[in-house]
Amino acid sequence: LFLIMNTFKQELLQGVHNFSSHTFKLALIKENPTDNYNANTTSYDNGSTSLTGGNNDEHANGNGYSTAGSTLAGTTLALDTSNNVAHVTFNNVALTSATIDADGCIIYNDSATNNPAVCVISFTGGTQSSDNGTFTVAFPSAGHNTSIIRIS
Repeated sequence: LFLIMNTFKQELLQGVHNFSSHTFKLALIKENPTDNYNANTTSYDNGSTSLTGGNNDEHANGNGYSTAGSTLAGTTLALDTSNNVAHVTFNNVALTSATIDADGCIIYNDSATNNPAVCVISFTGGTQSSDNGTFTVAFPSAGHNTSIIRIS
């Protein structure tokens, strides 16, 4: 399951997010989180509808994971005028020597005030795990119908 945040849509129009110059991060949602993360999640760490607000459902620090998540690298932006779609994707995130059980992740803008959320991803098949191995979040290839974030 992949959901673009409702606030992200408005923030795009307000100029809050710049995928060419801002730092975006991926934070893991722990196994069996208390709260529900959906299109109404607003932020990584600001307010009761954030990942760390309320019940703090971020995966615990340590064992290959760092609080606040991993910086997303390899941002690829494109405009496909044939299909009328702008899209963005990132390099895969690989956490080595990791012991992790996570149900999903949130992508957020670490450069903007209040670390606004971009999207939430629930991992296919439920909880994904690694036991002192490499925990990888794989992003789809760049394309008008495949990129992780698409606007048409």
